[in-house]
Amino acid sequence: MTLITVIGRGHSGTRIMSHTLSASGVFMGAPLNVSGDLLPPEAMYDACRVFARYVRWRGGLEWNWDQVFDMEIPAEFTSLIETYLTSVRESPAEHKGWKIPETTLVFPWIVRMFPEARYIFWIRNPRDCILNRHLTDDLRDFGIAYPCTEDIRLRRAISWKYQYDLVQATPKPAHWIEVRFEDFVLRQDETLARLEDFLGIKLAKIPVRPETVDRWRQDDGVNYFDFLEPAMRAYGYPLPEEAARPPAQERADEEVRS
Repeated sequence: MTLITVIGRGHSGTRIMSHTLSASGVFMGAPLNVSGDLLPPEAMYDACRVFARYVRWRGGLEWNWDQVFDMEIPAEFTSLIETYLTSVRESPAEHKGWKIPETTLVFPWIVRMFPEARYIFWIRNPRDCILNRHLTDDLRDFGIAYPCTEDIRLRRAISWKYQYDLVQATPKPAHWIEVRFEDFVLRQDETLARLEDFLGIKLAKIPVRPETVDRWRQDDGVNYFDFLEPAMRAYGYPLPEEAARPPAQERADEEVRS
C-alpha cells in the first residue's frame, strides 16, 4: 500500500496534482470538491488549531516550532486527523492519499503520524499565490499570531512565508519530492517522469493551461514583498527590479519592517 499526500499553500496549484493522482487510479478520499480537496474539512481545520497552541510567535515574521518537534502528539490531534481521513483509512485501494492545503499547517505532526507516506511539496511563485483569496490568508483563523495588518495582499504573503518556513524547519520524511507548479505546466512530460520515478506508478497526463503561469505580470497591485526574496531565490523565481517598484510597494514593505 502506498500513501500519498500533497502539501503546499492554497493557490499553489495543488489541485492539478490531486486531479493527476485521481486520473491515475489513486484513491484521493471521498467526497472531493472541484479543487480535489478531501471533504468534509472541519476536522482538519480543528487539528490545525490544536497544533497552533504549541507554536511560539517571536514577533515580526519569525516563529518557533521547537516544541512541536519533540513533544508527544496530543491524542485530540490524532483523533481529528483520523476522523478527517476516514475514507482514506478505510479504503482497500493499493494507492491512496489526500490533498488539502491546510495539511501544510500541521506538516510536522503529519510526518510523524505517517513517516512512510510519500510527500509531494508543491511550490508556486508567491507572486501568483497571493493574487486570490484562500481560507488560510488570515493565519489568526487557525490560531497563529503574526503582525496585524489590514493589507490583504500582505496577509497572504505572510501566510505564504509562514507555511514555507514551517516546511523548511521540519525534518524531511523518507519519501520527499519538491515540484514547482510552473515546471508541471510548462514541462509536464519531464515533471511527470520525475513523479513516476518517485511514486512508482504510471501517471495520467491531464490538460494544463500555460496562461496560469506568471499571472502576476498582468496584475496592477502589490504582489511582491522583500521578505519573499530568500524563498524566491531558492526556487529560481525572478525578483522584480528595485527601481521599478511602485510607491505602494515601498509602503507595504515598510509596514512589515515597522
